[in-house]
Amino acid sequence: MNERKKGDVGSFFDLSGKIALITGAGRGIGRAVALALAGAGSDVALVARSEDQLQSVAEEIQALGRRAIAFPADLTQIQQQASLTEKISQTMGGIDILVNNAGINIPEDSVDVTEETWDTLMNINLKGAFFMAQAVGKLMITQNRGGRIINMTSQTGSVALAKRAAYCASKAGLNLVTKVLAMEWAPHEILVNAVAPTFVETELTKDFLADPDFREYALAKNLLKRFGKPDDVAAAVLYLASPAANMVTGHVLFVDAGWTAH
Repeated sequence: MNERKKGDVGSFFDLSGKIALITGAGRGIGRAVALALAGAGSDVALVARSEDQLQSVAEEIQALGRRAIAFPADLTQIQQQASLTEKISQTMGGIDILVNNAGINIPEDSVDVTEETWDTLMNINLKGAFFMAQAVGKLMITQNRGGRIINMTSQTGSVALAKRAAYCASKAGLNLVTKVLAMEWAPHEILVNAVAPTFVETELTKDFLADPDFREYALAKNLLKRFGKPDDVAAAVLYLASPAANMVTGHVLFVDAGWTAH
């Protein structure tokens, strides 16, 4: 790592010359992460199912003077992830940062969870995330220039929440996958961490956060008595992607307003 001048705080978060791949990048947290990394100097490969949403985010990033390219894809098609990674690498000039943000939640009483629902959550939140990390990890090892992998998990990977048995299990699994990959890939200077947010106000959460009973329950657990914004999570991802986190790997960074502190 190059020696910094005293007071040169900005260089701690400088991603100039880096190439980031962000899944689930079309809206919400993924969009905020893409804009944050681009704002720090990174070029960005955007992956999600909706090409229209990706193109909109790409235009926002291009307006910042950074390169952004949309790669529409269904990440549940595991056999396509290696070829997608190779396509992105060839188009962008490699991959330095992976943000595994794609995920879904289907709240449901445990007695009503079907095998189909369970498999859907696991396939996207855990299986898809692992094989995306595997594909990019292989590439990073071959590139021999290190890298950062940041998995988006959840506070519910560490604390139980009713009606979310499958979701909690998928995120807890991804927390441990994060630690295993950090152990295995440290010799290659590939740092693997996770960000575990609390409830964040997005299009995907607005319905159940609007429910007065659930809102009261969630805010009672939340020490700061407010819900997160996508930029709150994006800031944590930027930290882990940046030179400021050069000594951080195998860590789950909670952005949960103190929910897991008690």
